[in-house]
Amino acid sequence: MINIVLYEPEIPQNTGNIMRTCSVFKMKLHLIEPLGFSLDEKHLKRSGMDYIDELDFEVYKNWDEFIEGKQGQFVFFTRYGLKTFAECVFDKEQDIYMVFGKESTGIDKRILKENIENCYRLPMRSDARSLNLSNCVAIGAYECMRQIGFGDLSDVEVIKGEDFLLRC
Repeated sequence: MINIVLYEPEIPQNTGNIMRTCSVFKMKLHLIEPLGFSLDEKHLKRSGMDYIDELDFEVYKNWDEFIEGKQGQFVFFTRYGLKTFAECVFDKEQDIYMVFGKESTGIDKRILKENIENCYRLPMRSDARSLNLSNCVAIGAYECMRQIGFGDLSDVEVIKGEDFLLRC
């Protein structure tokens, strides 16, 4: 199973968008408190659209509660990563947990230091502080799916039909 982990997310619109991403890629979302918003906020629901109804997600009181009993490949996205994301190889033989930090300060530095060998950086301009959290999750989610072969995701337009453009 592929999992997206948000460590103390602060902005409801980002989390809503990430909920949508997780839903369409069939990934489980893990939210680690404290959250900077209520899960019933209208912005959260608006950005997640109707995909939230099909989302598999769980909320944890803190990192220790989340990590308890979890096994698999943990990939930490951080500006402090010593390796670039291009060096990350996802292992489809085990559960994959992609961990992303809160918008203001990222993942707790203690957690990163304990997992430094699994910390990756998305390359960007040297004078840029960060990318938007929901964009980082989408990049990570897509690359993970690409590496493991997209599973049972559809590669054709189903709703309007794969020949939609030919019928226009």
